[in-house]
Amino acid sequence: MSLLATIKNISEFVGQEVRLGVWLHIKRSSGKIHFLQLRDGTGFIQGVVVKSEVSEETWNASKSLTQESSLYVTGIVRKDERSKIGYELNVTGIEIIQIAQEYPITKKEHGTDFLMDHRHLWIRSPRQRAILAIRGEIIRAIQEYLNQNGFTLVDPPILTPTSAEGTTNLFHTKYFEEDAYLSQSGQLYMEAAALALGRVYSFGPTFRAEKSKTRRHLIEFWMIEPEMAFVEHEENLQIQEEFVSHIVRSVLKNCKRELETLGRDVSKLEKVVAPFPRITYDNAIEFLQQEGFDIKWGEDFGAPHETALAEKFDKPVFITHFPTELKAFYMKPDPNRPEVVLAADLIAPEGYGEIIGGSQRIDDPELLEQRFKDHNLSMEAYKWYLDLRKYGSVPHSGFGLGLERTVAWICGIEHVRETIPFPRLLNRLYP
Repeated sequence: MSLLATIKNISEFVGQEVRLGVWLHIKRSSGKIHFLQLRDGTGFIQGVVVKSEVSEETWNASKSLTQESSLYVTGIVRKDERSKIGYELNVTGIEIIQIAQEYPITKKEHGTDFLMDHRHLWIRSPRQRAILAIRGEIIRAIQEYLNQNGFTLVDPPILTPTSAEGTTNLFHTKYFEEDAYLSQSGQLYMEAAALALGRVYSFGPTFRAEKSKTRRHLIEFWMIEPEMAFVEHEENLQIQEEFVSHIVRSVLKNCKRELETLGRDVSKLEKVVAPFPRITYDNAIEFLQQEGFDIKWGEDFGAPHETALAEKFDKPVFITHFPTELKAFYMKPDPNRPEVVLAADLIAPEGYGEIIGGSQRIDDPELLEQRFKDHNLSMEAYKWYLDLRKYGSVPHSGFGLGLERTVAWICGIEHVRETIPFPRLLNRLYP
């Protein structure tokens, strides 16, 4: 009886007959030989069907296969140095599950809108599969690092009564008779959880109702938001750089084939090792002005500014000590210079922009109450958040990592729409 295998672990079965559940990706014919590019979700392998070596039934079954037909294939695993994975399958039998209808995505060039309309099929392609496999590895590495370093996963609500950052770019809905919003961040709830559990993180979808069409923005995206009691600004940065270094190392180790499929220059990723360089907002403004940018102290950075700053370094760089007025109400001012906050953005190299935003949080109840007034925030709506500073307040810090931007950077792809299985964009809610 043939062994049930997957393409990912095919190297364990050299010289043996195996059975795979697969789909036909591409078929080529050369006289009395069929070359079947097969996929099973774990990878791709070539199956070779030689007419003189198989039954007439198997040969005819091979002839009838169309792109994306599903089948069970039986064959002998052989080493092949010409293969990208180092192995191929000498097919001995085919059991057809379904002959697929004419497949809409072919080898010809397709426009982005067409591919996005067929996203449910496009993700089967080698490139898209590689991106999603790397995304999965990044998620695994994220959870591995946090679990190994004393963090507890806590799930914040997705429906919230207020904004986490005091902005108006929220999706509004009705919660029975009350107004509610789709969450733009779980951070405030993570602060409450950190004061119960010490070190916590959330991992889930967030929503921003920004009418943005840039290659860095999605309407729905996934955030990883760690929050840590008794952790101040400097330690917060050290944890972030160790965290990102761990993620990159894990992808380099476990996704070599996928990175090769994408043509990623891994030498750039190999440089991503903690510690990371740091530059203050003051120095960043001075550098940008010297480079000819029309930007003044107190103004926020856009994509061109972040790219120019990142080009100075070959690994992620922290920009620290932003003006207090630029950042969210909960960020703690520097005690030695209250006009700036103990915060940092982590900018990825190669023009991928901010992947992490983090800060030490305000722990003084009087200062936080003043911030509510400065930002015209409802004292009633944020009363529970102020309570965290009244009953056992401690220094605490946290950060948020945007999953899709991180995937785009590590994969070396241009647009975040390819980094999530089914992207939600300004003009796209289908499929």
